[in-house]
Amino acid sequence: MKSPGGSIFPYYYKGGEIHCLKYGNKYKDEEKLFELMRQEEEFIMNTNKKLKIWVDMYKTSITGNVLQELINNLNNLDGYIERLSFVGLSGMNQWRLKRKIKKAGMNYKISFYSDPEDAKTWLVSE
Repeated sequence: MKSPGGSIFPYYYKGGEIHCLKYGNKYKDEEKLFELMRQEEEFIMNTNKKLKIWVDMYKTSITGNVLQELINNLNNLDGYIERLSFVGLSGMNQWRLKRKIKKAGMNYKISFYSDPEDAKTWLVSE
């Protein structure tokens, strides 16, 4: 089965199961990104289990609107996230997102990487 973003689900990696939210390569097309976020929310909620998720943000412009929608997306998925890893965010955007996550009161394990392999390995470790 594939998720709305095109990820294989479930995706098995190094003995664990992860899910990828492919929010990357949207450049400045916020409408397309936000629609994909809504579709992924529905898909994940229908799985009815906690997931280890890595979020691909490569080549997507991180505006204030995108950050807010991402926080809304994560809030909506709060009961379905076990661990969360972001890939492809600049240092400044990592800082901006961490601040918004803390302000929103989300407290699951979150990491930031530049390499998807490192992100996936962290998700399945432990």
